[in-house]
Order: sequence, then C-alpha cells, then structure tokens
Amino acid sequence: MNRFSRRRIDTQRERERSRHNIRGEICRESIVDLIAFSMENESPGRRKRARDEEAPQDDSLSLAFQVSVEPFILRSQLYSSVKDRTQVDRELESLRKEKVLRIFKLNTGQDDQAVMFMDDYLKQMDSAVKRVKAKDPADVVVFEWFKMYVITSNLDVGIGHHELCFLLSSAGNVKDDHISLLINAGLVTRQLADSDMYWFSIPNIGSLLKGLSQGRKELMSFMKRRKYKEMMLALLEKKRLRFSQLDIRFHLRDLIGTGLLKTVETPTGLLVRVAKD
Repeated sequence: MNRFSRRRIDTQRERERSRHNIRGEICRESIVDLIAFSMENESPGRRKRARDEEAPQDDSLSLAFQVSVEPFILRSQLYSSVKDRTQVDRELESLRKEKVLRIFKLNTGQDDQAVMFMDDYLKQMDSAVKRVKAKDPADVVVFEWFKMYVITSNLDVGIGHHELCFLLSSAGNVKDDHISLLINAGLVTRQLADSDMYWFSIPNIGSLLKGLSQGRKELMSFMKRRKYKEMMLALLEKKRLRFSQLDIRFHLRDLIGTGLLKTVETPTGLLVRVAKD
C-alpha cells in the first residue's frame, strides 16, 4: 500500500469507530485511515489471506479464493460510516485527482463503485499481466504503455476507444491485438451500451462480483424472514453466509450504505433492521 495506508492505525480506536459509530461524523483527515482500516479488516483481499490459513469448507468457496485480488472497498461502505455523503464524494474526488486511489465501476447490474489504493491497483495489474499470453510476445509492451500513458492521464471510470488508442500511441503503433490483450488481462471491459467505450476494471474480480450479488440477496432474505426483520449487530456479524466468500461485515456495510438496512442504537448495542420501502 502507499504511504497513507502504511501509516500505523490505532486499531482499538478505529474498531470502535467502525463497529459502534457507523453513522458518525468523520473529518477529512480520517477518510484515508478509514479506507485503509476497512481494507485491512473487511475487504476481499484480507478475507482471502485469512481463509488461506483455514481448511476449505466448500469446494465452490475454495475455488473462488484461488483468485487473488488486492483489497478494495465499495463507495457505499464509506457512506455507511460518514453521515455526510457529499463529504465522502468530495474527498474521494480529491484523493482520485491526487492519484492516491482509483475508482472503478463494477459490473453488477447496480450502480456499484469500488475504491482501491493506486499502489494496490498497480500490483493487481502486474499480477494479471504475468498470466496473459500474447500471440506475438512483443505485444506485451502494451501493458507498460497502459501503465505509463493511460492510467496516469485518464482518472475516470471509463475511456473511449479513440482516446485509449491515442494515449497508447504516445509510445508506439497501436494494433487491435494490443486492445485485445488489455481486455484479456481484465484491465478494461467493453461497455454494453456502447461498444466504443470501455470501463477500467480490476483484474480477476469476476468471482467476487458474483459473491457480492449473491451475498446481498442471501443477507436481505435472511433479515426479511425474521419476525421483526431485525437482529443485533454483534450476533449478525457472527453469521456465515453460504453463497458469498465475502466477510459478512463487507455486506453489512454495503447494505447500510445503500439504505437497504439501517442501524438503531439500543441500550444493549446496535440493532440492524430492514429499512422500510
């Protein structure tokens, strides 16, 4: 991780903020620490490392964790921690422009966006590139062109075909095979609505997106089946999901941030409740 995420975090303080002050006020300088703490404790990347030390309990889950993804969080999860969503958007935009982190549009059928530190994204990119085989070995130079001229110039979630080729051409002649290599490596994906547009993407994230969608459905179904459609947070955090390899806290923060679940303070702790339609 970069210099922000390597900074030592006061674990107890951040845990209390994460667990007991889900809707609290968080100042500007805390945003990066909050992202780093969430990635370290609840992100898919951290979850994989923890599961690697355990014996697999289900073949499908074991298979999913054979694919390594650097830590990331969802924009909605930040919304669950900061009361002012405009503040979150403003600070993410600032950090994006400073190239501290990168934001990705996820192919989930929802308006989901992932946040990943730039250093982690570069590591993810390097790992994916090693597994790509080109018809012409010389074509792999396009990955260096992409790193040097594309992701440093275009900080948006998407890019047009013409702009992509133009930026790559700063280093050499661009061929169709070059674009195919970028797609095969998972660095860009075509937008369904416009084949001349691409989303920047996180390589190897496909299996996690399936878990994200299935985990949302499973957790919401579980909550709606309860008599009062509510459960204490401390008990809910101990539940293991059957159809998602993601930590249940990852799903809880997501669903609270999107407004499908809400938290209520009680004398015995935080209560999680299905939000009214």
